[in-house]
Amino acid sequence: MAKMKLHVFPPSPNARMVQITANHLGSDVEICPLDLLNGAQGSAEFRALNPNGLMPVLEDGDFVLWESTAIMQYLASQEPERKLWPSAARPQADVSRWLAWRLAHWGPTCGIFTFENLVKGLTGGGEADPAAIAKGEESLAKYGKVLNDHLAGRSHLVGDDLTLADIAIGAWLTHHQAAKIPLGDFPEVRRWHESLEAREAWKQAAV
Repeated sequence: MAKMKLHVFPPSPNARMVQITANHLGSDVEICPLDLLNGAQGSAEFRALNPNGLMPVLEDGDFVLWESTAIMQYLASQEPERKLWPSAARPQADVSRWLAWRLAHWGPTCGIFTFENLVKGLTGGGEADPAAIAKGEESLAKYGKVLNDHLAGRSHLVGDDLTLADIAIGAWLTHHQAAKIPLGDFPEVRRWHESLEAREAWKQAAV
């Protein structure tokens, strides 16, 4: 059987979360780096895979899948014994809840700091916008507390094992130092994230 192909821009949190998932599962994937900084996402070849012009994209034979959450769920569903995507209704709904929370709140919040303090510098976009940073700080104060309070006394977001929820939310803190995401008020988040970064699947993911 041919290897699946995973098209990613490795520094991206969305790329990192699917790579970590594949690493943890031992999925047979070929990593195909996509040079976003030089416009590879706009090529006709890539647009044929994803008309949105965004990564990550998974090719599994003639099946092409885009959107990071969908890719994570697809990979995890093939290895149910690894428990990343629970099959029981309540824990699956719980993981789904956190995946939705990442899309609606956590990703956009961390994304402000990542764009203003990191991406702009890499792409010649100028200095960070103080108004945007202030908005990010306000959002982080709200959602960082939600995450910190939930993690108190817990090793993982859902149950006692690693799930897609941990991977998806934790991946957005990969560049927290370079992005200057202020985590000083959230010791539980820092503890939890450090435990994730110590895992081999995290270490193996390209950044």
